[in-house]
This record gives sequence, structure tokens and C-alpha cells, in this order.
Amino acid sequence: MQEGENMKRKSRKSIGQKELERIVTEHSNSISLHDKYGNILLNFLGVKVSNLVGLNAKELSNEYDWSPSQKAVQTRSSVTGIVGTKYGRQQIVNATPLMDENGEVSLVIVTALDKELLDRYKEVLNKDKDNSLDESLKVTIDYLSEPNYSNKGIIAESPQMVKVLKTSKTVAKTDSTVMLIGESGTGKEVIARYIHRNSLRAQKPFIPVNCAAIPEELMESEFFGYVKGAFTGANMQGKAGLFEIADQGTLFLDEIAELPLNMQSKLLRVLESGEIKRLGDTKTKKVNVRLIAATNRNLKEMINQKLFRSDLYFRLNVIPITLPSLRSRPDDILPLAYSTLKELNLKYGLNKKFTEQAIEAFFNHSWPGNVRELRNVIERMVVTSEGDDLYLEDSFLEKPQLSGNTSDSKSPKEKTVYRGPLKSVLAQVEEDYIKQILEQCGGKVAEAAKLLGIHRSVLYRKMEKYSL
Repeated sequence: MQEGENMKRKSRKSIGQKELERIVTEHSNSISLHDKYGNILLNFLGVKVSNLVGLNAKELSNEYDWSPSQKAVQTRSSVTGIVGTKYGRQQIVNATPLMDENGEVSLVIVTALDKELLDRYKEVLNKDKDNSLDESLKVTIDYLSEPNYSNKGIIAESPQMVKVLKTSKTVAKTDSTVMLIGESGTGKEVIARYIHRNSLRAQKPFIPVNCAAIPEELMESEFFGYVKGAFTGANMQGKAGLFEIADQGTLFLDEIAELPLNMQSKLLRVLESGEIKRLGDTKTKKVNVRLIAATNRNLKEMINQKLFRSDLYFRLNVIPITLPSLRSRPDDILPLAYSTLKELNLKYGLNKKFTEQAIEAFFNHSWPGNVRELRNVIERMVVTSEGDDLYLEDSFLEKPQLSGNTSDSKSPKEKTVYRGPLKSVLAQVEEDYIKQILEQCGGKVAEAAKLLGIHRSVLYRKMEKYSL
């Protein structure tokens, strides 16, 4: 027995210097290890190790158009994207931060794949006329090749968002269906990706679908696919549906409330049986898909109006997660703003900074478009400003939409003219705005407090102060 073990040990070959050099110079992928300051500690990049070890990632800024490793440190999360070199080549780079026992970034692992190799692989897949290669692989390769693909970090300083992330990470390890509820622009797809990334299906496809963007007449073929010759104009090879493409992975159905009733019944059948049937086919196929749905509408109200099936609602609403609006999580406004500004400064090679006026305006605005509006406003500020100091102009902001006409609504010619010391004018403006929001909410204090971004008790005090 001992002799056999000795023979095994003798047969093992240790990796020598020449073999190591071949590994470093001949493999197509690259791996490097950076510290949190951007210093390159180890490198396997198809070049001599001594060429890069000891350099700082910032010293390579002339070689590459942006640094995923620096972004990973800033966002404290995995970052994936396409990096271009000054020679015109492109790499798909992933930077993954490693945290120490204090939760701080200690190291960053950076891997890269030449985009040209991926494009060549896609070309081979596209030439596959007989559809012998897995359709889900084709779609996933297309998805990974999108320039905007990125695992962006999630800003969560407020207690509300910390709770959302904690719940999302807990349910991610299960296969339970999740319903994300929140206003438009609150980041429902971001949370859906977060759940997928922390799930046991993380290495499988994540397929996002906007239900509102699919024409009703094409919904069935898009969701379930079709066989050769299923209908006039169909692809001659047939087509896999979204459920097949997402098999073993996650299917994210955004704007689920926009599904027509006939499609709702078909979706319910798939969820209950785990089987799909392509259009024109006689055979069913088993699929294993984790479903995440999202809506910004009141589905219970839609059920009462006979616009949404109650049985589908209860099938989808297993784990409901409500995403707070930006106005109800003011602790996140500045971190989100600074994160977006850093991203834009890095992207365009700028050094813009917010003025006190801009920061104050961020907190005074109600952000009806939520995080999406905040990002758009900051990008508008960055690309239109001539100097480095950023000011927030009123014209950049969306005005709150009032529902219906109020008795006190004024035409442009009837606008109130305020006079007196600034303190009294601000009080008049505050009173008018609170009154306007209360009327908009039909006198519902809790709803008005949410729109105003203040606690209900604070609103009661202000109502008492202004005799409202």
C-alpha cells in the first residue's frame, strides 16, 4: 500500500519555471491581483510578470479607458464591463473585491477575456443553421457582450434599503417566487439582479423581460417559443421561448401588470406545472425557472377591476418586497449622487464637484422619478456645465404631477408673489406646498408625508403650525 502511494507521488510532476512561463505567456485569459490602492501584486496577463507587478492601476490610465478594479473598490461590489486599450483592442473585464474581517476591501481579483475571442465564438454560434447548439447559450453570450453589462454596486445607507437588501439576500438562496413592488425608477431590476447574483443559480442565465414592451400578438411565441412552420413569417428553424432560454436560471418579468388576461392564464399554467409547449408543437417540455416579477401598480386594485387574475397574484406574491421611493430614503440621496458623479467623472475624464446649492436642492426635490431621475439629472448637470462646479437648475427637475384640478390651482398669470424677509417667505412657500400635497393625496396624511419625504409626526406638527 505504502509502495503504491510512493509511486503516485513520484509520478506527480511539479510545475517548474519554464512551465510557469508558458502558462503566463500562452493562455488567453488574464488574472491579476490588486490591493485596495490599485497596486498590482500578482499578474498573469500574457506578458512578463515583471512588466506590471509593482505598478499602480492608475499608472495604466494611458493604456486603458477606465479601471474596473478602482470602480470595484469604490462600489465595494463586483464590476464587469468592456475595457478598451489605446491600441483599439477590447477586453471583457471582471473585478471582484475581497473584504477583510472589518468589511473593508483588502484585495481585488481582476480577470479579463479578449472580446475578439467572444465575438468569434458568437459568430460560430450564429452560423449554427441547424439549431444544434443550445439556444440559451446563444442568448447568454449576446447578453454578456452588451457594452452596458455591469454588476453595479447597490447604495444602501438608509434603514429601508438595508432591510430590502437583507431580505433579498435571505430569499436569494431559495427558489421562492419574488414580487418586487415599487414606483418606476426605484431599481426593481437592480434588486432582481442582486437576488440572482446571490442565488444558487448565479452561474445560469438571468433573462430580464419588459412585459409592456412585447406586442400582445407576439407574447405567446416570445414566452414559449415556436416550432418550424408554426405560422407565416416564423423562423425556419423555430425559436426557443424565454422560459426555455432561462431554464435553470432566473426569469425577471418587469411590468407584470401589463400582461393581458389570456397571457396571465397561460403563465399561471406554466408556474403550476413547470411545463411549456412551443407554438405548433404537440410535445411539452419541463423547465426549471426561478421567477421574479415586478410592478409599479396596485395589483389588488386591478383584481377588483377584473384586470388581473387573483390566482396568478397569489402565485406570484410568495415573497413580496417593497422598494422605497427615493424621497422616503433621504439618507441614500447623497451617496447615490456622489456614486453617480464618480462614475461620470471616470467615464469622461472630468473632475466635476457638487456645490452647496446643488446638495441642498437634492434634498428639497421630491424625486418623482426616483433613482433613475437622480442619475439622469446628475448626468445632465455634468455634460452641460462649463466649469467644474455643478449647480442644480430648476429646469433640470421634473415637476410633481397633480391629479385633477384643485380649487386653488393658478394659471401662470396668477402666480403668488411673495414679499417680506426670507424666513417668512420660506414659511409661506412651505405652507402652500404642504397644502398642495395634502389636496393631491385627498387629505391622507400618511401618503402626503411619503410624498414630502418627512415623518408623519413632523407633518402633523407643520399642519398644526399652519392651521391646516
